[in-house]
Amino acid sequence: MTSSQAPSLYNEPDAIELAPIGLKYDSATSSAIQSLAASSHHNGVSLTSAGAGDVEGAPSFPIDSSRGDEDANPAISAAQKAVQRRKRMINLATLCFDVFLNGWNDATAGPLLPRIQAYYGIGFAIVSLIFVSSAVGFITGAFLNVYLTDRYGFGKVIVLGSTLQCIAYALVAPAGPFPLMCVAYALVGFGLSLQNAHYNAFVASSKDYASTKIGILLASYGLGAFVAPLVSTQFAQQKHWSYYFLISSVMYALNSALLWIVFRGKRQDEIKAEADDLSPQQEVVQSNKYKQIFRIREVHILSLFALLYVGTEVTIGGWTVSYVQETRNGSSDAGYISSGFFAGMTLGRIFLMWLNDKIGERRALFIYALLAIVLEVTVWVVPSLIENGVAVAFIGLLLGPMYPILVHHSTHILPRWLLTGCMGYISSIGQTGSAVLPFLTGLLASKFGIASLQPFIVSMMSVMMVVWALVPRVRHVPT
Repeated sequence: MTSSQAPSLYNEPDAIELAPIGLKYDSATSSAIQSLAASSHHNGVSLTSAGAGDVEGAPSFPIDSSRGDEDANPAISAAQKAVQRRKRMINLATLCFDVFLNGWNDATAGPLLPRIQAYYGIGFAIVSLIFVSSAVGFITGAFLNVYLTDRYGFGKVIVLGSTLQCIAYALVAPAGPFPLMCVAYALVGFGLSLQNAHYNAFVASSKDYASTKIGILLASYGLGAFVAPLVSTQFAQQKHWSYYFLISSVMYALNSALLWIVFRGKRQDEIKAEADDLSPQQEVVQSNKYKQIFRIREVHILSLFALLYVGTEVTIGGWTVSYVQETRNGSSDAGYISSGFFAGMTLGRIFLMWLNDKIGERRALFIYALLAIVLEVTVWVVPSLIENGVAVAFIGLLLGPMYPILVHHSTHILPRWLLTGCMGYISSIGQTGSAVLPFLTGLLASKFGIASLQPFIVSMMSVMMVVWALVPRVRHVPT
């Protein structure tokens, strides 16, 4: 091509196709492209590929129509990128605080269960109804979540969920009749379901470092679950134990305000576009979302695993304190064992991420589950308060990475356009486990004693491994 035939980078109205799709560049071609890209960038032109991470692509040169601003454009672009990066960090930090409070909620019951039983004069089976109420609310919210999201969008729905929890805790604080507490926990479950699906899907669909961000997000859950028993254990020893829920109510009021200030009631795609956080594969609007979700076999397998995992986690965190107090002669300070469990969970979600990547997430989960079963058996057979406390903490460490692995794995085997709805369904079934398994534990404890807790947990962990074996390996995600 002669110089007269060569296209001008400034005169072409559209992007110039450097190479057709499917062309594989050799080293010489690659060097030439890099040189041309550097030259183009100096003149206010950017070189972009067909898709992030593509080996074979069709790079093109978007042309800036304002030739006189060519020296200023790179500076503007850099400033815009800095703003977008800051927005992504603020979005993640805001959701981490929301998840922190959800962890706070889930770990509250453990140290307070014995006090609630004593205050209302009820047994294991009746007190377990608060778990059932929470699950009923969660399932109701999960089924309404798709409709609410389509109608009002991410920003409004997640604030609604947080506000409902604020109201629910305010109802519990006066220590009114036990049925009122059950109604309040139904509101808690409803609010949790609206938040749970959204923050998981929002972070899982991040453009960059999705796996790491999921780990950080869910580590925030573990941190909240670690702090809550430290506080609730102190209130469990006080006359006005229910005032603990005033703290929860105030924190959720602050959370609602923060969510509104940061996301301003906008829809997810709008928020992500402002922060340049849209994944390469966009979610598109589809009709009959419910039918599409229910027809996906993988969704039901993942949901069953979530049911067993979340149920086991909440059962350990909620009933271990009662178990230790009755079988190991522990005092009210046994509530700190629950904190140890959730502290281990937090550390596992942060410090085991490298191991997940090294050996593969699917294999890692099998190893964690097997080791957790072994440790749970020691809690069952070793009559030592200290050993039991240490073992429970390490069980938390091993269980910690499992839910982040589940969420990240879901993004690789579920359709992108249904991800929010799928995560809502999976989360709702998981939350069902948080009611069903602790409730069954209460029934077993009423009939056979609290010592039945450990064989029940070991059985659930074993079934959990079998279900994970049915989860498909990573494959191409439908778009």
